[in-house]
Amino acid sequence: MDPLILIFAFGFGLLAKQVGLPPLVGFLVAGFGLHFVGVQPSAQLELFADLGVTLLLFSIGLKLDVRQLLKAEIWGTATLHMGLTTLLLFLVLKSLAYSGLTLFEGVGGEALLLIGFAFSFSSTVFAVKVLEDKGDMSSLYGQIAIGILIMQDLFAVIFLTISKEGWPSLWAFGLLALPLLRPLLFRVLDRVGHGEVLVLCGMFFALIVGAELFYLVGLKPDLGALIVGMLVASHPKSSEMAKALFNLKELFLVAFFLSVGLIGLPTWEMMAVALVLVMVLPVKVALYFTLTNLFGFRARTSMLSSLALANYSEFGLIVAAIGWKAGVISGDWLVVMALALAISFLVSSPLNIHAAALYKRLGARLKQFQSARRHPGDRPLELGNPEILVFGMGRIGAGCYDELRTRFGDVVVGIEHDAVKIAAHKTEGRRVALGDASDSDFWDKLVAGDHLRLVMLAMPHHRSNLYTAQQLRAIDFKGHVAAVIRFNDERDELLAEGVSSVFNMYDEAGAGFAERVCSGDIEAEARS
Repeated sequence: MDPLILIFAFGFGLLAKQVGLPPLVGFLVAGFGLHFVGVQPSAQLELFADLGVTLLLFSIGLKLDVRQLLKAEIWGTATLHMGLTTLLLFLVLKSLAYSGLTLFEGVGGEALLLIGFAFSFSSTVFAVKVLEDKGDMSSLYGQIAIGILIMQDLFAVIFLTISKEGWPSLWAFGLLALPLLRPLLFRVLDRVGHGEVLVLCGMFFALIVGAELFYLVGLKPDLGALIVGMLVASHPKSSEMAKALFNLKELFLVAFFLSVGLIGLPTWEMMAVALVLVMVLPVKVALYFTLTNLFGFRARTSMLSSLALANYSEFGLIVAAIGWKAGVISGDWLVVMALALAISFLVSSPLNIHAAALYKRLGARLKQFQSARRHPGDRPLELGNPEILVFGMGRIGAGCYDELRTRFGDVVVGIEHDAVKIAAHKTEGRRVALGDASDSDFWDKLVAGDHLRLVMLAMPHHRSNLYTAQQLRAIDFKGHVAAVIRFNDERDELLAEGVSSVFNMYDEAGAGFAERVCSGDIEAEARS
């Protein structure tokens, strides 16, 4: 591979990251730069690009929860939004076709519809990055955004399958028996262990069992990767496999973004069309907001999920690239899409960073459009009127809960994010509510009454305890806050956020063990 490709990719990717943009923006710019200095696309780069797309679809399959997609608020919003946005963008492009721009010469209705469809997607890479940085992957609005994105990805896969030239062979009907291979695939996953063998197993499943098998019977290889990913998604190791493949998949996708930039340099005419398409983004966001409101979500939930989707998509680029290879559109339109994608990230990044502040300013107006009917998952979390809250009902939290209830009576409520644990606690007579304190939605819906005087932070992760302490400080909680830590360097961070008492769980456990031994309890038990 030409060393210039690596130099440009690393340099521009690092630069984009330093200014707070997704690195893929830098990779697109790197592709333009490589084209400018005369570098031509190579077969090797195209191979890596294809591998990146195949692994992307396999990874989507690994994370696919069909039950989540069957919810009306997910498939309904995704389907309606994609249809309406495609129509809107088709009309915008049709209007621009009368402007006399050379870009539209020879571009028919089918091509404009394809371009509109490609621009109807929102970026999975961008949304996941934003949600991870804010710690909101498990939030309600985050789940809505990710669910919609997965539905869009499925639409893209359907398009990729339909776009394949020629009919599949009769052997394709044999693929209906693929679910019968599931026990065998599970057995293989049970035996591969961890590390590099797990990565190779993922590559084997995606590229051989999935892509190559589908290719041999005349179907789109990418569809095979997605379906095999779905087949093993319920295995306990699927999440670990997805994480193990993540960096490899991202590395191969760099080749895809570079190859788009290498198609050609942008002209002023392309830039003008890209800017017009970026101006459509507010309508796209407003449509997301309106549709999610129809399903009974609060204005805050609708706004935050809509902002996470306020961009164009790398998957749209893949769709457009298929259209280019099929001769439906020219390579110039890939350049236009790459420009619009990069600019949309420039616009969307600050909006998502300051989303909470935006809602504080616009919340009163947005609530006017809020549906009177409330979605069950977006109702207020009413805890009654407890005096003590225990966040995190693991072994430490449960022990803390029992001791406090013994001393102060039935004034304690536990908060736990794991529904299975909650069921177990309730069978033992504990009052435990479902909630994730690291989720910003939790604090917006929490109704705890006015008797609360003590909060215990017993969650296993320091960042969760720290975030909860920050939220308690933000709502000006005047009571006592106590937290557990595993390492002494975590103490100062918690104290700085207003935590009154900090206990090292290892020190406290050791001290309790020694106290019990010295008190003679162990000896007395041994005699009895």
